Amino acid sequence: MATSDATLRAGEIKKALLEQIDHYHEDLRMEEVGEVLEVRDGVARIWGLSSAVANEMLEIESSETGELVTALALNLEEDNIGSVVMGDYLVLKEGDTVRRTGRVLEVPVGPAFLGRVVSPLGEPLDGKGSIKSSGTMIVDRKAPGIVYRQPVKEPLQTGLKAIDSMIPIGRGQRELIIGDRRTGKTAIAIDTIINQRGGDVVCVYVAVGQKASTVASVVARLEEEGAMDYTIVVTANASDPATLQYIAPYAGCAMAEYFMYKEGRHTLVIYDDLSKQADAYREISLILRRPPGREAYPGDVFYLHSRLLERAAKLSEDPDVIKAHGEIEKPGGSLTALPIIQTQAGDVSAYIPTNVISITDGQIVLENDLFYSGVRPAVNAGISVSRVGGSAQIKAMKKVAGRLRLDLAQFRELEAFAQFGSDLDAATQRQLSRGERTVEILKQGQYAPLPVEDQVMVIFAVTQGFLDDVEVNRIQSWESSFLEFMHTAHKGVGEAIRDEKVMSEETEKELRSAIEQHKRMFRTESAGPAVAAGA
Repeated sequence: MATSDATLRAGEIKKALLEQIDHYHEDLRMEEVGEVLEVRDGVARIWGLSSAVANEMLEIESSETGELVTALALNLEEDNIGSVVMGDYLVLKEGDTVRRTGRVLEVPVGPAFLGRVVSPLGEPLDGKGSIKSSGTMIVDRKAPGIVYRQPVKEPLQTGLKAIDSMIPIGRGQRELIIGDRRTGKTAIAIDTIINQRGGDVVCVYVAVGQKASTVASVVARLEEEGAMDYTIVVTANASDPATLQYIAPYAGCAMAEYFMYKEGRHTLVIYDDLSKQADAYREISLILRRPPGREAYPGDVFYLHSRLLERAAKLSEDPDVIKAHGEIEKPGGSLTALPIIQTQAGDVSAYIPTNVISITDGQIVLENDLFYSGVRPAVNAGISVSRVGGSAQIKAMKKVAGRLRLDLAQFRELEAFAQFGSDLDAATQRQLSRGERTVEILKQGQYAPLPVEDQVMVIFAVTQGFLDDVEVNRIQSWESSFLEFMHTAHKGVGEAIRDEKVMSEETEKELRSAIEQHKRMFRTESAGPAVAAGA
């Protein structure tokens, strides 16, 4: 009986072995393995990965902790690879194993990122838990060709009178914001994001090289204004490695491209700021022993910004054209870029400022003198320009603001002249008086963007001379009183401008009548206390 059991068991084992042999499938996996030659200042030199490609992600296994650290291959030299480590390089040492991933640098993307604060690698930084991505996008993507684009023709309203009237921005445009530190560059960007509330624009705010406290205050303000619902904040703080500061703008752009490519939506990306990104790239390049050029920047620093900003586009609305691209799934989307550059003592002719000015479609120049004299936003209308936004400006705004820039420029010249002359003719005095009121009406508080119809009505009042007899120090109170009056007593005027986007004769007539009516009320209100005091 025992023999029989043993025989049975042996037969079962034989059968099992034969089945295993029949179903045997040879699966050989070849992988290229290298090793770390040296690690220093966030840069790892790697030997043995001869097939690695530029911008490929490499995995370095720490022999001490077993931790996998990602590195980005930048320098492909004859006998080694110069890579920048995107994690803790202190856990790495000579001889650690390196493997190729076969993938260039990617970042997770998707609608789940809206309302979140993330690192350039897509890791959450706001303590609100993990983020479920809808896939990944290549960080350093090639910009869509001219075939897949269409001209800029839709306005992207900032809510700022000085910009929407004289330096308009269109969807798909690249408009530079440039000025010294603490002149209100970020304020313009944040106001633009807040102004998209209730619209169809997805916003991405990229903070590069800023203090964590500064970013936290921006996020708090956006949450307070209800703007985080449609905004992603990508941050690489001043304390983060230079590598993360270098890739942050590209990562933010990739997150916006998901909505443009996959969902056909309009997006706005703010790069705050590219001066610090250029500094981070210079640091990386010098550590990698790349030859320095002007101001110690590497020779390809122009390409650093051009390949980023060229990704801003207004995509074609023709489905057949878009289909030919292969990666774009829905037509008609757009990506508007607002890069920020910080200047030193107003020097716009420095290396990085001139580079970015030449890449972008115009610039909004902010000046110290204007800022400290109380003109905020401190926009110098004389040297600021929008090369394509004018075609996206609504007709009503074009009509009322047509002479605004010229009048303002003439006022600046006359103002300088008037300081030296005592006897001025009546026409010059009238022009100076009009200019003072124009400057005053273009002032606007932070976090208070105005709808375009309100802007049109206010600018119409000043350009048509309705405010010539209102005291300069009363202009601000007149404006708030006037808008309140229009929203209650003449609501239809603003609605007509907003819906029709033109200033019809009928609307203009009604607006003139409303301004006159309000002026009489305003005079009465202003004179009331004085009369009472006199009595």
